[in-house]
Amino acid sequence: MSLLKNVGTIGGLTMVSRVAGMAREMIFSRVLGASAVTDAWFQAFIIPNVFRRLFAEGAFSAAFVPMFSKRLHGHDDPEKGLEEARSFSTDVLSVFLPVLIALVAVFELAMPGVIWLLSEKPVDPETYPLAVDFARIMFPYIILVSLVTLFTGMLNSVSRFAPGASFPIILNIVLIAALLTGEWFANTTGASVEQIAYGIAWAVTGAGVMQLAWLYYWTRVEGFRPKLLWPRITPEVKRLSIIALPAAIGGGAYQINTLVQLYFLNQLEDGSVSYMNYADRLNQLPLGIIGIALSTAILPTLSKFVGGDNKEGADRIQSDAIELAMLLTIPAAVALAICAEAFVTMIFQGGRFDLADAASTGNVLAALVLGLPAYVLVKVLVPNFYARADTRTPVVAAFISLGVFVASILFLIADYGVVGVAFASVIGAWINVGFLLVVLAKRGHYLIPPVLLWRIAKQGVAAAAMGAALFYTTDLLTGWYSAGLFARLGALLALVGAAAVVYFGIAFAIGAIDRQRIKTLTRKAN
Repeated sequence: MSLLKNVGTIGGLTMVSRVAGMAREMIFSRVLGASAVTDAWFQAFIIPNVFRRLFAEGAFSAAFVPMFSKRLHGHDDPEKGLEEARSFSTDVLSVFLPVLIALVAVFELAMPGVIWLLSEKPVDPETYPLAVDFARIMFPYIILVSLVTLFTGMLNSVSRFAPGASFPIILNIVLIAALLTGEWFANTTGASVEQIAYGIAWAVTGAGVMQLAWLYYWTRVEGFRPKLLWPRITPEVKRLSIIALPAAIGGGAYQINTLVQLYFLNQLEDGSVSYMNYADRLNQLPLGIIGIALSTAILPTLSKFVGGDNKEGADRIQSDAIELAMLLTIPAAVALAICAEAFVTMIFQGGRFDLADAASTGNVLAALVLGLPAYVLVKVLVPNFYARADTRTPVVAAFISLGVFVASILFLIADYGVVGVAFASVIGAWINVGFLLVVLAKRGHYLIPPVLLWRIAKQGVAAAAMGAALFYTTDLLTGWYSAGLFARLGALLALVGAAAVVYFGIAFAIGAIDRQRIKTLTRKAN
């Protein structure tokens, strides 16, 4: 299957998920607004997601997918490969699940202390118990979504990307239903914001059960039939742990980054956590569609080329991924930066989320998206290390980035507040990218070819022209952004349409996009 087709499958479903997530946040902002209660809810929601990204999507996937693929495809006899893969996944599952249960039990008991560490001192006597309750309700989600990640890795190894890319849609649909139900209760029975927030917290765990059932069904369809046995620390499970540990530490640097960010946001005015969350939701839209899709799609192919000493093939896949990533990410970053307040107002403003909240969130978004190309490049470059079973180098890069982030946040937060926190994140991300590129070049693994740099420069020119067009177009539609639904939708379509026409028109005209290159990207990788 071609890189573009793989990315299209993953990215398309991820886009559906992100759009559903955007709808969820639109409803969330109107139902709950930006207040101390929503800050408590978002703070609690971040905690299980930190561990999900650390143990499941990050470290585990990086180690499991290449090992599982090797067993599945490493034999001339497909039946023997399938049997070895089944056995390996069963051993991993049987050890993985008890560890997850123990982890959740420890954090359920320690949750008051965890929330206290992340809270403003002295803690707010009203919102502190809420944050503890919300976190305890949602933390078991890590068990469910970690098992989902295990099954997703198995399916990705046979190029069945759709189920794994689609499961986040379930969470968004369930949370939208919970929000609408909560608003209905608020209108009919006078339910408080706190009661609605409790209902949404329970919906998170309920959605995890549905996601697990969805992925389990597809693993059965592919013939893997995962099952639980008495835990055994086999040599292969031990090797998986050894490979995953550095990746977990590296992922830990990023997650520590998230928790440090949360800690500093809690020192600022009420609503700061919510402003960052809403801004990051828009930032995550292109990051998820482009960065995560590319990262997921290229890892199996890179692993195959690296394992076969096919440097030319590995370099081609890496260059294709970078080119495709920048082709889509650079204009997205420019558009989000220039139209930040307009987009936030159109999408989130209403109900308990007023125009002042929209302006504050827009400022955060304008700063945050300056790092969007860097966030995507990290996702695209790290698989080059994982394909070589090198999980140590991304660890070093992540901790250097973390150090720069903390130093930057201490320097910027006093003068710039929540916007300073966003700028610090951007600086750390670009340092991460620079380190990864330098290491790849020094080791002879990959050096960006001049022709690719030239093409990216042309993409920058096209994006700059698009930005200029948006700068003037945005002011013409000011009255539409906070008007009715159809006016907002019309303004959104007008901005996106204008951006697309200008960017892609100029990109084709100056050679930032080459038809022959597109044909290359659609070819099956071999």
